[in-house]
Amino acid sequence: MGGLSSALGSLWTWIGYVFDPLCGPVGIFTWLGQSTILACGDTGWGDEIAAGLKVTVAVALVTLPIGLLIGFMVALGQQSEEKAVRLAAGIYTTIFRGLPELLTLFIIYYGMQILLQSLLAWFGYDGRIEINAFVSGVIALSVVFSSYCSEVLLSAFRAIPKGQYEAGDALGLHRGRTMVLIILPQLVRIALPGLVNLWMILLKDTSYVSIIGLADVLRQTGVAVKVTKEAFLFYTLACGIYLGLAIISSFGLRYIERWAKRSEISR
Repeated sequence: MGGLSSALGSLWTWIGYVFDPLCGPVGIFTWLGQSTILACGDTGWGDEIAAGLKVTVAVALVTLPIGLLIGFMVALGQQSEEKAVRLAAGIYTTIFRGLPELLTLFIIYYGMQILLQSLLAWFGYDGRIEINAFVSGVIALSVVFSSYCSEVLLSAFRAIPKGQYEAGDALGLHRGRTMVLIILPQLVRIALPGLVNLWMILLKDTSYVSIIGLADVLRQTGVAVKVTKEAFLFYTLACGIYLGLAIISSFGLRYIERWAKRSEISR
């Protein structure tokens, strides 16, 4: 079992190197940054910035499904027949849309540590608890993303005619199958433009995690600036990386939008 884990780890490392857009075999820094402070290896900062790019992308990709799931559940809660559920969902969206993202990050990063410390102290554990910065960043960005996502999905739900639900009842489908087979396809198509915009915002918001010590693109370029005093070069590079992520995302999301609207085009 240990040999298999080691082999999988080596394979993952090799894949990460081959497809690294900055320091891989065909990476930008590998070909254009040689003999400069952007070189990959011990002579430059290419490796550190490439590692920061992986952290930024990982935070965004992990946050997205969690935020979508929570946002979907909150949107359902806002339409619940139970007044308490509607109230709780409304309070959730009001709080996390009203608080600055940075403040939310601080509250979760430091507040979770205090909360867990208190809970464990209740059971007699006096050790120090430290919350992983990656986990805290993902949780904070997820709750912020989900609060806005829920409003997008709620608007999409309200745009679907009630006759669609009645059609599911007429076909003898229970609520779950009506949601999956009839409502969700329409929901995705209607909500997609708003969700695309939220994804672009999420990519930028990942930069906040640098403040709690996570070595993302912004933190790595900041360290490079302090050491080399080349502020304009490295911050311009960070701008280029974020813009590159946005451009790549726009191409992928444009394809998804065309795929989602294929049924309308076929008509």
